[in-house]
Amino acid sequence: MEKVTESSRIRTHVDKDLKWGPCPAFMPDGCTIAVLHGDPSKENVDVFFKVPANYEIPAHWHNSVERMVLVSGELHVTYEGEKEQLMKVGSYAFGPSTKPHSAKCGSKDPCVLFIAFEEPLDAIPVVMKQ
Repeated sequence: MEKVTESSRIRTHVDKDLKWGPCPAFMPDGCTIAVLHGDPSKENVDVFFKVPANYEIPAHWHNSVERMVLVSGELHVTYEGEKEQLMKVGSYAFGPSTKPHSAKCGSKDPCVLFIAFEEPLDAIPVVMKQ
């Protein structure tokens, strides 16, 4: 068995030492991401994704599956071809790779999602046909 040189870590979404950065340009102002573990340009990255109350997350998709747990707020999530679902604190969600989805944060509290990506982190906006 190889000796593990990496340190363990425990984080919450309110830790003062988290480094919050911007979301992709197609997301409205107010969206931020904090990398918890890994390198966003490589496989297996974990992030916190945060948006304000009443925030609309535009339709988009990822090359990776995403495994999510809501840690703050209430989030209404809609995957293409499926009914809207409500995530409450502690809810787990699995998002298939390349499946378009959108969401809206509830009106009471900001929404923070823990998201684990298997592939490098990306978010591709869905171009609406006219």
